[in-house]
Amino acid sequence: MPEIKVIPSNPAAMSAPEPGLQRQIMSFSPSMMLVRHTMTKGWVGTRHRHPHEQMVYVISGHITFQYPGGTFDARGGDCFLVPSNMEHQASAHEDCEILDIFTPCREDYIPS
Repeated sequence: MPEIKVIPSNPAAMSAPEPGLQRQIMSFSPSMMLVRHTMTKGWVGTRHRHPHEQMVYVISGHITFQYPGGTFDARGGDCFLVPSNMEHQASAHEDCEILDIFTPCREDYIPS
């Protein structure tokens, strides 16, 4: 029987892929990945796209999300889905904590 492992939220386990953004890989399998992100007030993410579907849950804070169809704000308790290959960008109006679920797993996020 496979082992089930609890992964605690741990600021020391977070990486800093860009200024103002920290990332902790919480759990993953080949078909999905759960990632915890924190952003500092004023952070503006790089505009990007990826082949993964992304489900976003804002735990706390306030972000603006831009995509080809428009712009919207999301705050603590809000969630949304980013389709595969959609160009997007987010920015933080205040310190934020967010959970992202990617499917399939983002192999580019797995530490080597």
